[in-house]
Amino acid sequence: MTTAALIRADNVWRRFGGHDALRGLNLAVPEGSAYALIGANGAGKTTTIKLLMNLFGPSRGAATVMGVDTRRLSPEVLAQIGYVSENQVLPGRLSVGDYLDYLRPFYPTWDRALETSLRRRLQLPAKRRIGELSHGMRIKVALVCALPYRPKLLILDEPFSGLDPLVREEFMEGLLLESGETTMLISSHELGEIENFSTHVGFLDNGRMLLEEPMSDLSDRLREVRVTLEHPAAVPEHVPKEWLQARAFGNVFSFVDTRYSEAELGERLRALLGPVRHIDAQALPLRAVFTTLARAARDGAMP
Repeated sequence: MTTAALIRADNVWRRFGGHDALRGLNLAVPEGSAYALIGANGAGKTTTIKLLMNLFGPSRGAATVMGVDTRRLSPEVLAQIGYVSENQVLPGRLSVGDYLDYLRPFYPTWDRALETSLRRRLQLPAKRRIGELSHGMRIKVALVCALPYRPKLLILDEPFSGLDPLVREEFMEGLLLESGETTMLISSHELGEIENFSTHVGFLDNGRMLLEEPMSDLSDRLREVRVTLEHPAAVPEHVPKEWLQARAFGNVFSFVDTRYSEAELGERLRALLGPVRHIDAQALPLRAVFTTLARAARDGAMP
């Protein structure tokens, strides 16, 4: 049974002046997933998130959140969405406690006990003015403001930017403990922080979605392969297009296989390279996946 998409974008374009920031974007975030939106700076990640939050509309195409066109998000729908961003503007003159007091009436589902638990776990002083807090503490405030009403959707746009490792760990701990069944869309350069809980990944490049699939499928099919030969290695003249970053050193030939199949790989290698002594295939961490695909996109070599 196919899981319904809580967020969907269909052939979305967004133009700023003479520049297309999004170019035919297609996106589907399954309900209940933790979806990692990755891509280089300028790929269109923040533009995508702002469009989904109706901070501006698409130039062409359409996007929906919880089945509602993003240009028509009602207060009732917005009350089910949490949002945390590195550039989030918070009222600096208010104390943490006063700001939480201000927000509560807007959300009928606000859980006061959860608010207290989060604030204590993240060590946020209720009486401190937000403007006096460090950047990391303000990000924690944004999280404490986004979770107590148990949103159906939580959108995180570069939430770890500028945070030291301890603060990142505390942030993730609070998020994972309290997010429950919330669907998450997260854009972050801190790929090591998100790969262990992300269930799906979308790779944006130059405003287009080049890859979108479950993390488990990506891990299964994308492998770093090292082949030890019986003779000195050389890169074949005709390397299969699904083998990226092919290199040879000594008697070792290595590459990233984007269509890995254990059953077929040995036979293909022997046909191309001759006698093989040993084959080692390892799953790639998300950061290595990103750099591999980014290089392939830059060089026009996406399989």
